[in-house]
Amino acid sequence: MAQTVSLLLSAQDRAGLQEIIEDRRRAVKHVQRAQIVLLSADRLSVLEIARRVGISRPMVWRWQQRFAEEGLDGLLRDKTRPPGIPPVPQARVHAVVERTLRGPPSAATHWTGRAMAKAMGLSLRTIQRIWAAHNLQPHRIRTFKRSTDPDFAAKLDDVVGLYMNPPRHAVVVSIDEKSHVWMAPGSQAKS
Repeated sequence: MAQTVSLLLSAQDRAGLQEIIEDRRRAVKHVQRAQIVLLSADRLSVLEIARRVGISRPMVWRWQQRFAEEGLDGLLRDKTRPPGIPPVPQARVHAVVERTLRGPPSAATHWTGRAMAKAMGLSLRTIQRIWAAHNLQPHRIRTFKRSTDPDFAAKLDDVVGLYMNPPRHAVVVSIDEKSHVWMAPGSQAKS
C-alpha cells in the first residue's frame, strides 16, 4: 500500500519552493527537494513522487521529514556527518616528519612510502599526504652512495689527495671502468 504524506504549506513556503525550482543556477539536489515537498503538498503518493522526481522512496521520506522539522531552510542545508576515518593525530604527523628527516633505515638509501608506512603503522596514502603537506620528497635527496668496502675511507683519501695535492710534474688521469666511455673520433683504444 502506497504511503501518502500530506504537508500543509503556507503561501510563503509555496512561493519559496517554486522560486527554488525556477532558479536555473540552483543545485539539482535543492530543486529535487523542493519538488518533493510541492508534490507531497498536492497529496501524491510517495511512490508517485519518487517516480516523477526520479529518486528513491526513502529519499522522499527523508526530505518530507526534514521539511516538517526544519522548514524551507532544512531543504537547502545538508546535515554534516563525522568522517568515516578520524584524522591522523598531529603527534603522529610530527613523528612521520621527524623520522623522514632523520634518515633512512640502515640498509636503504632513502625512505620509500611503503617502508615509512610499515614503520609507522599507517597507510601508504596517509604517508603520501603527510609528505605532500610538508613538501617532503625523500627520494630526491642527494647523498653519496654508501660503499660496503671496508677500505673505502683510505681509498677515498688517496684519490682526493691526488687531486688536491698532486706530486710535482705529475699528470693525474682518472679512468672510468665502465664500458660505455665515449672516445673521440679517429682515436684508437689501446689495450
